[in-house]
Amino acid sequence: MRLNYKVVDFHCDALSKMRLHPHMDFNTDKRLDVTAERMRQGSVMLQCFAIFLSGQLGSPTIEHILNQIDIYNTKVIPNGLTPIRYVEELEQWELSGAMGGLLSLEGADGLEGNLHYLQICFDLGVRCLGLTWNHANWAADGILEPRNGGFTLKGLQLVDLCHQLEMILDVSHLSHKGFWELVELSEKARRPFIASHSNAYAICNHVRNLHDDQIQAIIRLNGRIGVTFVPWFVHQGDAVSSSHLLKHIEHICALGGENIIMFGSDFDGIESHVSDLNHCGRYSDWVETLLKHYPEQLVRGWLYDNAVAFLRMWLPKNK
Repeated sequence: MRLNYKVVDFHCDALSKMRLHPHMDFNTDKRLDVTAERMRQGSVMLQCFAIFLSGQLGSPTIEHILNQIDIYNTKVIPNGLTPIRYVEELEQWELSGAMGGLLSLEGADGLEGNLHYLQICFDLGVRCLGLTWNHANWAADGILEPRNGGFTLKGLQLVDLCHQLEMILDVSHLSHKGFWELVELSEKARRPFIASHSNAYAICNHVRNLHDDQIQAIIRLNGRIGVTFVPWFVHQGDAVSSSHLLKHIEHICALGGENIIMFGSDFDGIESHVSDLNHCGRYSDWVETLLKHYPEQLVRGWLYDNAVAFLRMWLPKNK
């Protein structure tokens, strides 16, 4: 008998793909890994939609951010999704049984160094901010920046404003120095952060994955780690399957992180997939795999409870 389960996925790039291909239909278009139909198929009750500004769009600007927010509001939400911005809306959504959507911004580049633009994004419903993509921007260095710098002065102001607004910060893609600077800032603010789509470096030594001390810092802060389905973050080699993901879960649990694990697939942000996790409708198969190895209570936590508990604690109230 299949477990009656619900899923939260903390990272997909459907908005960016739809921006580059305007004729895509979010409801059923099979060119998208995440669609309303596939969310229903995989019991994905809450999807975090990243605003990612592809280099194909040219220089990152606030206009490109606003364009993807418009796509979210006009092409995604009308397909039966409830937008979640405040903790009160989260609570109402949980009772409703409807699918939900959460907006994140992947990289501060398009804010153009203007902190007022962050306020605009917050007012329009963005609730998570990935500080960088892989490279340096005006706020901080990304993980592929050779100098491994931390935050700029304007970047420190950005973090402070995020804490004031109760914007959730995301360290996936952030440089190591930036990560540790944010740990210190988060401890002072008593506000944790997430890594929305990162795995364990000890299992797969890709630069985008988290080292053990980073995982332990997130555990200490009671943040969250979205175990991701990006094949080259999962396993070095061909024919990557969901069984390889279990090693990352096992490792994070061994460090004491069983209660901070969630999932951040990166669907629609990848060209190749884990063989048996190629779109969000396949979460049903992933659940069955997890239940073969772990107790139901842990599986429910990873799929849904851990992410929702974090949002319940750290989303802003509608003042």
